[in-house]
Amino acid sequence: MSVRIILCFCASAWLSACSSIATKSETSSVPAEQVAKNGTSPAVAKEPRVEYGSFTAEQLYQTIISELGAQRGILDYAGDSYFDLALETKDLGIIRRAVQFASANSDLNALLQLGLLWSDIDPTDPAPELMLSFQFLETGNYEQALSHMARVIELGGDIDFSALSTRTGQLDASTRANLIANLRQLAREFSDQQTIQLTLVQLLAQNGDYREALTEFEQLLELTELSPRLVLLQAQILQSAGETDGALETLKEGVRQFKDSRNLRLSFAQLLIQNESFELAQEQFAKIMERNPEDWEALFSMALLNVELEQFDQASDKFSQLVQADQRTDEANYYLGYVNEQRSNLQLAIQAYRDVRIGTQNFLAAQQQATRLAIQLGELDSAHAHLSQLSRGQPRLEILFRTIESGALIQAGHLEKAGDILDRALNKYPNETDLLFARVLLFDSLGDKSGSEQDLKQIILMKPEDSRALNHLGYLLADQTDRYEEALELIERAIAISPDDPAIIDSLGWAQFKLGRYEEALTNLRRAYLVFPDAEVASHVGEVLWIMGREQEALEVWRGALKNQPDSDLIKEVVNRLQADL
Repeated sequence: MSVRIILCFCASAWLSACSSIATKSETSSVPAEQVAKNGTSPAVAKEPRVEYGSFTAEQLYQTIISELGAQRGILDYAGDSYFDLALETKDLGIIRRAVQFASANSDLNALLQLGLLWSDIDPTDPAPELMLSFQFLETGNYEQALSHMARVIELGGDIDFSALSTRTGQLDASTRANLIANLRQLAREFSDQQTIQLTLVQLLAQNGDYREALTEFEQLLELTELSPRLVLLQAQILQSAGETDGALETLKEGVRQFKDSRNLRLSFAQLLIQNESFELAQEQFAKIMERNPEDWEALFSMALLNVELEQFDQASDKFSQLVQADQRTDEANYYLGYVNEQRSNLQLAIQAYRDVRIGTQNFLAAQQQATRLAIQLGELDSAHAHLSQLSRGQPRLEILFRTIESGALIQAGHLEKAGDILDRALNKYPNETDLLFARVLLFDSLGDKSGSEQDLKQIILMKPEDSRALNHLGYLLADQTDRYEEALELIERAIAISPDDPAIIDSLGWAQFKLGRYEEALTNLRRAYLVFPDAEVASHVGEVLWIMGREQEALEVWRGALKNQPDSDLIKEVVNRLQADL
């Protein structure tokens, strides 16, 4: 573009900027975002009278240079320049142009100052009040925002007060209560403004005043007709108030009245799922699908419900349909793997798991399941080749896959093969603690305490803050040696790093038990069991109780654990060793 053409363009933009702002009628219903972005109101049929200000040559030159800079993407300079011009000239056209640049630059401070200047120059125009209300909302000055929102109404403009409630969810109750009081006052002053009443209802609900919110909701219905949005609001308040049956009834009546509202029917289905009414939820998703057979989100939800209800054939059909339509493909493939596994179609399950693409949410879990199943079927070489191909050229992924593969081999009893895999990997990556820890698990399976201790000490030497290794070594020493003080020291280091880890808390209790500190041990073991009710923790709790002479309590703990894990060898071992009679 030639310099002359640029200058002509800039002069045109400058003339527009230097013209006074349009009449009040043009700006009365402009959203704040539009005011900030465009700086002008939508055109009206009647051309407004345009007035031009008087500017110095230097100011004219400054606008041209600013526009040239803006054309070249130098928006910061243009914004600063126009901001200074707005303060100097107080020309409404310049102010509006400055607002454009301040908005483009996300300069909230400039937008606030320009809005206040604009409002001061033309106090009858709702547009700057609209802009100020949204800027104060963005900066968290809610009471000031509310004041300017009210001013918009006073000047004959329109504004949706519910923009306030979308930002106040994290406020403390006291601050929100002040806003509620102000809204009540505005509701009395502008009794025909339904969005004020709507916002009042929403803030009351946010504050936990559910009964009052429902009372104000009835007042809202006197100002406006019931809509799907209002049905949802009423149901949400009822649900928050603990009145689930009332919320369900509200949504049931809502979908009857507003049959075509997808959001309403979807919310009804979701609440039914929360209430474990899975078949009724399926009916709602089916009705959504009737209206739009390509509503893939509804289809995915129906498939998940089929899985929940163990309707695996139906689930398989739906997930396959999603894959064919290339909709939520990786999630669908992951669940297809699970569904086929439940149907004992293990080869199909392996393929579905392997079809989950790298970089997606379920990728690692899917490869772990595929590897486990392939090894379970004796396809050790196939499993290894697949993981090697996926991780070629990606060292971190290769290391992770070797830990996955060795874990699956150990679980399936292929200990020698797992050792070969890990030894080769550690020759290639000798300082990788994840590989060392995987070999610790192999040594544990082989009963090689010295091997486990050696690798754990190497991990701790490289990573002194590795709570997993500290805990594992501490538990090993407490459980399988008489080095109890050393064990306790390691576990205490681990718990200082991860104080809420139930596995470490269990280890701490077990080491304390070995040292004869029974009361401390019982406290920590019960704390661990409360968070992680695992059979191993239960065996520990029961043994401590038994040794303390509280045999009936011990039996109750073991019986409870066997209800959840009836085949637990850990519970059976401790019961037999202590000659307890379950």
